[in-house]
Amino acid sequence: MSRPVPSRRQSISDDLRHQISTGHFKAGERLPSEAHLATHYKVSTPTLRNALALLQSEGLVEKIHGSGNYVRHPLRRITYVGGAVTTAIPPGEATVRTKHLQAHGHLTALLNVLPLSPLTEIIYVTHEGRSPHSLARIYIPLALAPAHSPAAPRCADAHPPVAEVQERLSARLPTQEEATALRISTTLAVLSLTRVAADVTGRVVEAALLVLPGDRADALFTTRLMTAERSAKK
Repeated sequence: MSRPVPSRRQSISDDLRHQISTGHFKAGERLPSEAHLATHYKVSTPTLRNALALLQSEGLVEKIHGSGNYVRHPLRRITYVGGAVTTAIPPGEATVRTKHLQAHGHLTALLNVLPLSPLTEIIYVTHEGRSPHSLARIYIPLALAPAHSPAAPRCADAHPPVAEVQERLSARLPTQEEATALRISTTLAVLSLTRVAADVTGRVVEAALLVLPGDRADALFTTRLMTAERSAKK
């Protein structure tokens, strides 16, 4: 039985992958321009970009808009630790932006507030070097936002105190905005986590939307159970 002939996209990605693995293109190095590579491989620009997209989805190459395609440094995996009262922003250096807005669309249901209610939005982009690791959008009703440091995550002793946290995790493809912020391909799956914290009355005091690239992120949830033996001792 004859072996299937690889597509041009596959053969180009195989060749570039080999050049990266053998050190011809080194970590942090900019690849030749897409026009140059398309001419070199004698293919159209869309075919060349499809080949690069395969390498981007594997985490070998990152595309920086307006600059070009670069060989990625080895990726350090990060872990989102669930089940905590404090908002768990993944570790690393962070760029933080804060702004005020009015509740609209899905935010009204997420925070259980009336349309146009004033909110504080805190946007975290964590990164190592120039490689982004995570994107987090945190929403807090304006009246509950910490006056001294609006960029600080809520914690157990915040006012009002957090009594319940719900976390919903799913996998999906990123939006174009998310892919640009994280410097990933729109074909690379991300972990999408929605975290809602409420006080003892059930009022939502914070909602967080986290996006973690699937090629370098894990989510860890630990459940501690009381065994029958430990229960009997009490």
